[in-house]
Amino acid sequence: MKDILASRNVEVLRQLAWARVLLGFDFDGTLAPIVAYRDDAGMRARTLRLFGRVCALYPCAVISGRGKHDVARRLGVAPVKYVVGNHGLEPSVGIEAFEAVIGAARPRLEAALGGVSGVEIEDKRYSLAIHFRRARSKRAARDAIHDAVRALPVAVRTVAGKMVVNVVPGRAPNKGDALLRLREKEAADTALYVGDDVTDEDVFALDQPGRLLTIRVGASTTSAASYFLRRQSEIDALLATLAKLREAGAEA
Repeated sequence: MKDILASRNVEVLRQLAWARVLLGFDFDGTLAPIVAYRDDAGMRARTLRLFGRVCALYPCAVISGRGKHDVARRLGVAPVKYVVGNHGLEPSVGIEAFEAVIGAARPRLEAALGGVSGVEIEDKRYSLAIHFRRARSKRAARDAIHDAVRALPVAVRTVAGKMVVNVVPGRAPNKGDALLRLREKEAADTALYVGDDVTDEDVFALDQPGRLLTIRVGASTTSAASYFLRRQSEIDALLATLAKLREAGAEA
């Protein structure tokens, strides 16, 4: 992985800024810092201003694990062209079937995990997020969650997150599928995607040389992303750079 903000990599961003490109961003941990209580999440004022500027210059997508309406209300007045929720599946074809899977899974998981202290199930209609940040024994809570999921009579997949296990219908599209669909819809030649979590690896792992630039918040030896930001606060510098390069290209 290489530091995308290093001076030697500015040319990569410059070429991208002059291309027909779609920009994609995760929300929590990427556009917004991670917070102790998920309902408190939001962009800093400067990030929000910069993001609005970028959205006015490029077609942009926010692809979040949150429900679509939940994340949309956190984007302020930024003119975001596409908002996708539930790890890439909202909206999507056949979404009613995904809702039915989650509807069948939730009561069984509630029954199985009701006695596990510190575990909380968040229902996002088309997926579930099982939080265990408040559990005294994180390992025991995580093991109990996986045991309960394995016992489900419906097909689901799990995606690990930061003190959370996401439960998604087995055949639902992921963030990578969503980004490729939007890139095609936009008729873009290439795309950029910035994320920070395990769910973003579905984008990072796409083998698309020349057609996808991937950036992870936080360097990692196990991530498939090509570039990194050192910390979440550097999203402001990335947004400012993207805006300046696009504006410079328009003036050239």
